[in-house]
Amino acid sequence: MPVRKPEGVVQQEAQAALARWDQAVAAAGGGSAFVAVGVLTIMTGDWGPDPQFGNNGKIALMAGDFEAAIRLPSDTPPDGQVRWQDGGTRTVGMISAQQAFADVKAEGSGSCPECVPLRVTGAQLTTAEFQTGRGSATAPAWEFTLAGTDTRIQHLAAARLVKVVPPTYDQNDPPQGISIRSATSTSGGLVLTVSFEGAPEDAGGTCGSDYTAQAIESSTAVVAIVTEHPHSGLPGACSAVGAIRTAGATLSKPLGDRAVLEVTQGMPVSVVLTP
Repeated sequence: MPVRKPEGVVQQEAQAALARWDQAVAAAGGGSAFVAVGVLTIMTGDWGPDPQFGNNGKIALMAGDFEAAIRLPSDTPPDGQVRWQDGGTRTVGMISAQQAFADVKAEGSGSCPECVPLRVTGAQLTTAEFQTGRGSATAPAWEFTLAGTDTRIQHLAAARLVKVVPPTYDQNDPPQGISIRSATSTSGGLVLTVSFEGAPEDAGGTCGSDYTAQAIESSTAVVAIVTEHPHSGLPGACSAVGAIRTAGATLSKPLGDRAVLEVTQGMPVSVVLTP
């Protein structure tokens, strides 16, 4: 269950997250940068009937243990298009197959001495579903074929992504703010509704909690701080099972193109804007 930190500390974390995001946006080219959320590489297909190959493949994939069996294209394709579920589109620059391959390797842990490297035997441009700062979208992707399996690896092919590096984890002082999962708002509205895991509502009971949210804003992003207000349950007398909760934060101006960040790591979450 989330642990409440002193309000001042969490606000400092929010300001630090905004500073990191502002720097990442500038490094990616400013307001034209593209915000992807979560994983940039996805796996499709089946590893095949050999369980040993499948086990090796999954571990090698997580480690980024790949090798190219062919010369991958180094030329940059023409601009591609991202298409959201509401019909909205955006033109994005692209990366080469070589760059996508390097990115896939870099995403792994880099440590798998017992793995047999996955051999890339082909690359083609396709499209795949990715999460973005404005919800799920179909976006250009480089698809890599692997020797000996029907499994395909697809990597987001959009260039100029906002890539923020979260703070180093400190086990002596771990982040303890309430991390939001997603958010919704309206195009011109001033209320940002955030979703997160918390205590059950337990209306009228003593085991639940109420929640409020606060928005800490910059010109490029909004960090949502969620504060828990526990009911008066006795310690140990209530279930620790979490529930999906929501809370609304008031913005100083409509969200616009700004990203929404969770406070513990300062990473973007998916946002759905409605008219």
